[in-house]
Amino acid sequence: MSATPDPVASPAARPPTLRDVAILAGVSPMTVSRVFSGNLNVRPEVQERVRSAAATLGYRRNENARSLRPGHRSGLIGVTITNIANPYYAEMQRGIEEVAAEHSRRILIGNSNEDAELESRLVADFLGRQVEGLIVVPSGSAADSTHLRDAAQGGVPIALASRALDDLDVDTVLVDDIGGAFAATDRILAEGHTRVGFLGTQASVFTGRRRLQGFRDAHAVRGIAIDEDLVLAGQRDVQSAEAAMQALLQLADPPTAVFTANNRNTIGAIRAIELDRRRRRSAAPLRIRLIGFDSFEFADLSPVPLSVVAHDARELGRRAATMLLERIDGLDPAVAGRVIELPARLQEVPAP
Repeated sequence: MSATPDPVASPAARPPTLRDVAILAGVSPMTVSRVFSGNLNVRPEVQERVRSAAATLGYRRNENARSLRPGHRSGLIGVTITNIANPYYAEMQRGIEEVAAEHSRRILIGNSNEDAELESRLVADFLGRQVEGLIVVPSGSAADSTHLRDAAQGGVPIALASRALDDLDVDTVLVDDIGGAFAATDRILAEGHTRVGFLGTQASVFTGRRRLQGFRDAHAVRGIAIDEDLVLAGQRDVQSAEAAMQALLQLADPPTAVFTANNRNTIGAIRAIELDRRRRRSAAPLRIRLIGFDSFEFADLSPVPLSVVAHDARELGRRAATMLLERIDGLDPAVAGRVIELPARLQEVPAP
């Protein structure tokens, strides 16, 4: 008499099912369904057990299976961004949508908030909805991106936007972060400033590292030492950038100029400088030269003299979507991942 087959004993024989996850997690199929539907009434430890079982089995919820006819595509592209509050990504999304519409596709948007674990869950959800491909602004390093490597190895077309990942051979669209940061810093140094501050993002962020490299390279070329007390990284939003700029202004020997590595840092720096000016009132305000990476709305109304390193976020989105759709529509899989680097240019902002 043969033994009853164990549904979790041989996952390679067929795709794992919701019932397989329930057996491995020691819960009912209804509980598994509730977890994946976002039901908050399931205890956290049970949710963790279910998600762990799903990850072990490689289970992906298929949201579209009932509505898709055999041989038909979903017409969906999954897009993950890192900061929904940043208008830069709205412009990038606009470019993606334009190209998607030209090819009769729609996009699903998810915000990872620079959280690699959340990004992994978003990607899993997109794959469960049978997206045809993914456009991702990676939130972590290569070590945090197993979910993307697994998807790529499983045949899912992926295009990375704005940031690259080591050991992930997929199409990637970047900005000339190093060259743009170098040009901005070199301009500041050429104007005679020798104490130049830096406000940037976390060291784990690809663009933050590259822009800091451009900042350092410009100093090295001119033979000017960097005061590391003026280099502040880790700012993720306007509020933290404002606090970092306040810290620089309160130094006994504050910087005379600052390079900000993205528009959130630039806006925070402007707010701190302007508030400092107002507090001083009759005292002579500190004059700070400011150059920031990324343009932004109302930059021309800045009360602080400002230049920006400008580039086209909309074009970045268009390029990423075009490359992805070329993969989806039949580009030879043997073609290695292509990398495009878009130019960045130093642009003076007219005084208000």
